[in-house]
Amino acid sequence: MFFFFHHFPIYFEVLCKFSVQSSTKPCSNHWDYEVFLSFRGADTRKNFTDHLYSALMRTGIRTFCDDNELPRGENISKELINAIHGSRTSLVIFSKDYASSSWCLDELVQILHCKSTMNHIFIPIFYHVNPSDMRKQTGNFAETFDRLEGRFQEDMERVQRWRAAFTEAADCSGFDLQSDANGFEARFIEKIVEQVLYKLNPICLDVVEHPVGIDFHVEEMKTLLQLGTSTTTKLLIMGMYGMGGIGKTTLAKAVYNNICNGFEGSSCLLNVREVSEKSNGLIQLQEQLLFDILKVKILSIGNVDKGISLIKQRLHRKSVLIVLDDVDQLDQIYALATDGEWFFGPGSRVIITTRDEHLLVKLGVNYSYKVEKMNHSDSLQLFSWHAFNMPHPEDDFWEISIAAVDYAGGLPLALEVLGSDLRGRSITKWKTTLEKFRKSPDAQIQEILGISFKSLDHTTREVFLDIACFFIGVNIEYVFKILEECGFFPDIAINILVQKSLVKIDNTNLSMHDLIRDMGREIVRQESRHPGMRSRLWSHEDVLKVLKNHMVRDIFPCYIIYIRMSK
Repeated sequence: MFFFFHHFPIYFEVLCKFSVQSSTKPCSNHWDYEVFLSFRGADTRKNFTDHLYSALMRTGIRTFCDDNELPRGENISKELINAIHGSRTSLVIFSKDYASSSWCLDELVQILHCKSTMNHIFIPIFYHVNPSDMRKQTGNFAETFDRLEGRFQEDMERVQRWRAAFTEAADCSGFDLQSDANGFEARFIEKIVEQVLYKLNPICLDVVEHPVGIDFHVEEMKTLLQLGTSTTTKLLIMGMYGMGGIGKTTLAKAVYNNICNGFEGSSCLLNVREVSEKSNGLIQLQEQLLFDILKVKILSIGNVDKGISLIKQRLHRKSVLIVLDDVDQLDQIYALATDGEWFFGPGSRVIITTRDEHLLVKLGVNYSYKVEKMNHSDSLQLFSWHAFNMPHPEDDFWEISIAAVDYAGGLPLALEVLGSDLRGRSITKWKTTLEKFRKSPDAQIQEILGISFKSLDHTTREVFLDIACFFIGVNIEYVFKILEECGFFPDIAINILVQKSLVKIDNTNLSMHDLIRDMGREIVRQESRHPGMRSRLWSHEDVLKVLKNHMVRDIFPCYIIYIRMSK
């Protein structure tokens, strides 16, 4: 249910269309080939494999197929091994006679070796074969491996490697012609190509414009996550904790971008605390998690318990990477990533960011990583990028820049906001501004942000408070329409706020760091002890209190917007 009390009620419909999206950008890597096709020629060369190869090439996917790529007279075995190692992805078409070829089985062993050692993407395709028969080497495969043991009596170790590879391949998530396409090959090929495109072009998260000092922490995190080691097959949960504005979300997104290619699926759920506070927020997060990994829209989960069951059913065999950002309650984690390996498949990794270290202790994570303040060198560099648009201060500003960096105390958010606020000002203005900062407790980051707020003109302050209270994650065009009708000039005001790093525009939506948002809301709270006397209300508890006590008549000339009241 939505409430909108204002002089301009026509914007009720606009507010019903709020949505939250993350800023993203595509990732890419260089490989000799994007796809290596492994198949039994006698079974599929002139039909299914040929059709799949053509579909991949039409889509622009650089695909290795031995009939088309190998020059005559070269050592085929060596060239195939090089092609496998030089490919980002392998599609292995398991047909009824695939295992009868020792050549195919050696390819499979090489492919799975690359999968475990270099994040090679492996996608099995079960073409008129039963994955269960492959896993157990029963049915037609029992006879095939019996013949192999007869042919290779003097090299039984090689046969055992083939058996192990067959079992491992059958346990991996892939495509089954019968269950995924009911036997229709054209539809089957479309699904495969769509999945390959997604694997080759994953969506990377926008981290920060100036990622100073992040690489070191990313490598530390990767070491703790134990990727590519003997423990990779175990599910591992890592927690990241630290004060607001310290860079937990930034680091989590950077790690996600760095390692997401090594999993069968991945999902980064940002602002879990804020989203879960909304009506059906946890259900929305569950739906997003399933869609990110399965690429299938879940029509309706209905309730959190059903969502938990769906996640278990659909993902318990998949190796996935999950990031849960800004968690503050255990029930949020239980709804999205609980029950350990019953929830996700072997090799999965879950990264949780929170301000509450004790929450991680209660959860019993495998590792906790404290995000510390930036060192002086990195702080100066980050500050300089925002104050001077270069990695070091201008010559005349060295001493005062050092003073500003020392005051910020290594907090990335404070460095960014302070640098942006001082940019383009004279040294005299710098000294005056820093003197104002020093009069506030230097441990209180919100006080630092408050100085930036006080530097705004009246109209821009009002726009800032509106965004902090109501419009985070909202399409900027919707916000423009509302604020213009309120008599503001939002294009000018928002541009100022962006320049001062108080507001960001992610794609077409407005966003704001948690600390800045909390600072704005705290300014409104301090207007009065009584919610009905404040200029803005965003909490459903406060709205209900005001309505229950008939305090709306006392509000003048303020307005109330309340979004998604819980039943």
